[in-house]
Amino acid sequence: MRRADRLLLALPMAAALAGCNLAPAYKVPATPVAAQYRDTGPWVQAQPADQLPRADWWSLYGDPQLDQLQQRLLANNADLAAALAHYQQAQALFREARSGYFPQIGAGAGAVRQRQSDNAPLRGATSPADYDTYTAGAQLSYEVDLWGQVRDTVAAGRDEAQATAADLASVQLSLQAQLADNYLALRGLDQQLQLLQQSIDAYQKALHLTQQLHNGGIVSGLDVARAQTQLSTVKSQWSQTVAQREAMQDAIAVLVGESASEFSLPAQTAAVPLPQIPVAVPSTLLQRRPDIAAAERRTAEANAEIGVARSAYFPSLTLDAQGGFLSKRYADLLTAPNHVWAIGPSLLFDIFDGGKRKAQVAAAKAAADEAGAKYRGVVLGAFQQVQDNLAQLDRLGSAMVDQQAASTAAQRSLDLAMKQYKVGATSYLDVVQAQTAALQAQSGVLSLGTQQLRASVQLIRALGGGWSRAQLAQKPVHGGGTTAGG
Repeated sequence: MRRADRLLLALPMAAALAGCNLAPAYKVPATPVAAQYRDTGPWVQAQPADQLPRADWWSLYGDPQLDQLQQRLLANNADLAAALAHYQQAQALFREARSGYFPQIGAGAGAVRQRQSDNAPLRGATSPADYDTYTAGAQLSYEVDLWGQVRDTVAAGRDEAQATAADLASVQLSLQAQLADNYLALRGLDQQLQLLQQSIDAYQKALHLTQQLHNGGIVSGLDVARAQTQLSTVKSQWSQTVAQREAMQDAIAVLVGESASEFSLPAQTAAVPLPQIPVAVPSTLLQRRPDIAAAERRTAEANAEIGVARSAYFPSLTLDAQGGFLSKRYADLLTAPNHVWAIGPSLLFDIFDGGKRKAQVAAAKAAADEAGAKYRGVVLGAFQQVQDNLAQLDRLGSAMVDQQAASTAAQRSLDLAMKQYKVGATSYLDVVQAQTAALQAQSGVLSLGTQQLRASVQLIRALGGGWSRAQLAQKPVHGGGTTAGG
């Protein structure tokens, strides 16, 4: 059989062997999933067509200022830009791995002036000591993927790229939730400042009334001192709350990528309604959380790496071909007599490596076990976060009912105490106590309202926002647009 015939026969055999795959059959690690969540509260059971908004989930709060801030975050946040760059790096590495499917082709040319030794082996008596060599040609090299090494490497690269896309979505969701949380906290502080300012105005009037009664000899200076103490205490609370607001405003500035020294938000005291949040059954959380998707993709990547490690046990087959021209004269280099070529396969097999390959396979299997354990941990943690936030919203709702009743009763007590004090039926100590109770009760209502809103943000974050696992196949876009996190 001619050499060319043997080569042609070897090619189909190599193609058949290329169908081998040494990676284990991949299965998503099993995790316990409950049929439903335990608590019920201010949310609705989601239907297939009634999920969180596919984009702009924060629109549930109906605040245009929050909408603008979220768009500025997408365009300018440094952490989000870093996550996008990491995703782009993973995409480039995937394309690098995919290049292994194709032959490597190169071309070159050279001109060399060289001298050979007078005592060189096999040198003829008439051979010149100095001579020129001119070359021009091309080379082709292709490694046949006999055992699926390239295919598993590409699969691992694709899984890692998808995992980093989910990482990008997770970072975006986290930053968006942090911004919404900080903004709603800022709105709560604005309401607290409004309440404190109203209390300051009322306490100043009470102090003025007490001073008038004292000047008329109706009450003692003790009442004036008590009124002044109450007023100064609330003023101090106002200043402390202003400091908290400034710190929260600075945190928002960093999130939207702006200097805290040049960033400000106007005060807004209008109540933000608590949204109804569609909550699907627990099993859908596996499709709605980007961090779960990232953990699952890295489990698949680790599984593919086992196939890459196993392929090292088997020989590698490379097909090489070279062709071109070789001459001692440049003028007639590209002529038929100067044509040269070489073609043929090469087989490489490691016989002894001191246990290196065995260790690599063991390490790959251990990495797959680690990735599977981390995936299960992420899933269980996600279920816990949803359950905790559902329970918190439920309990805060019950607390709000009682707190509002307490606020109403405290205000009624304050009104009665002021009326009795004006006619001299009670001391100013009763007024101070009523004022303190009323302020605490009203502040408690505002604080609980803010806690409910912030807990709802964390629930949306725990549910995965408006993201879905189908977005892994989409290319994220950063800078004024939306990303894989939606």
